[in-house]
Order: sequence, then C-alpha cells, then structure tokens
Amino acid sequence: MVKPKTVKIKKAEPVAEKIAETILPPPVEKEMDDAMPEDFPLEKDIASKPDRYFEAVGRRKTAVARVRLFTRGDKQFLVNGKPYQEYFSLAQDQQTATASMRKMKCLDKFKVTVIVKGGGRNAQAEAVRHGTARVLVDFNNNFKKRLRKVGYLTRDPRMRERKKFGLKRARKAPQWAKR
Repeated sequence: MVKPKTVKIKKAEPVAEKIAETILPPPVEKEMDDAMPEDFPLEKDIASKPDRYFEAVGRRKTAVARVRLFTRGDKQFLVNGKPYQEYFSLAQDQQTATASMRKMKCLDKFKVTVIVKGGGRNAQAEAVRHGTARVLVDFNNNFKKRLRKVGYLTRDPRMRERKKFGLKRARKAPQWAKR
C-alpha cells in the first residue's frame, strides 16, 4: 500500500487581506449618537423637491400624448416645451387641443405640460385633448360626466388600414384588364 504524499500549501489569505487593506477604505460605522445634520433633510430641501402632478395618456391614430397637470407653478399650457399657440399653428388645432380644459373652465388654473409624439398635427391635437380630459378626471372625478357627454374621454378607435399584398394600398387594386 502506497501512502499519498501530503503537500503543504501556503495560505494566500494574509496576502489577500493586505491587498484589501490597501485598495478598500476602512469601513465607517455610524451610530445614531453620531448623527450628522446632513442625515436629516432640511425644510428647504423638502421644498425643492419636484411638484406633485397628475398624469394621463391620450391617443389618436398613431399620436400619443403624455399629459401632466401641475396644481402649483405658472399657469401655462406647454406642448413639447413650447406654448400651445406656438406648437399648433392652426387655430382649429389650438381649439381642439385645449377643448377639454376650456369645457371645464380650467385653462388658466393649472400648469399643463404635454409631450406628444407620432401622427400628424391634427391627430396630435386630438391626442392632447384626450389626454387632458383624462388627467382632469384624475384630478376631479366630478368632471367625468360632462367630459364623457361631450365625447372627450372616448378613445377614437379609427386607425389606418394596413396595405395588403397584391394591392397598391389597403384596398386600391392595380388596373384590371379583361384581355
């Protein structure tokens, strides 16, 4: 019977500890007796937090509008960082975009910021109207009945029909010849 040889291996733990001491800072232990003033927020820090807001999403065709309604701040209506009169150049689109706010007589009572993407200008204006109506209902549920009656809370489901193969568009076919 052959005895297996025992080999002594030097432990690498002391080397690893020395490396860790040089690389890592020593752990800091804090107790509540050592509480520093920076551990507790001041009143001005609490006041500098972002304002509370109500948020809703409005859609029309492929346009999507994310609407935020702030109860505090400047009383303005911004669409993609611009005043709505500047963003929607046509008066009809301006009327459409602010219709739900005007219906509830809230146009000059809140700060409203909208981020709208996709679609054309008309679809974007209708998406903004849908989003502002939804956010007003989130703010005050009593607005729901009036906004529903006018039709501003209803999502218009009409979308562009897809193109089919063998056709030029969704339904337009190439010219047919008998012979």
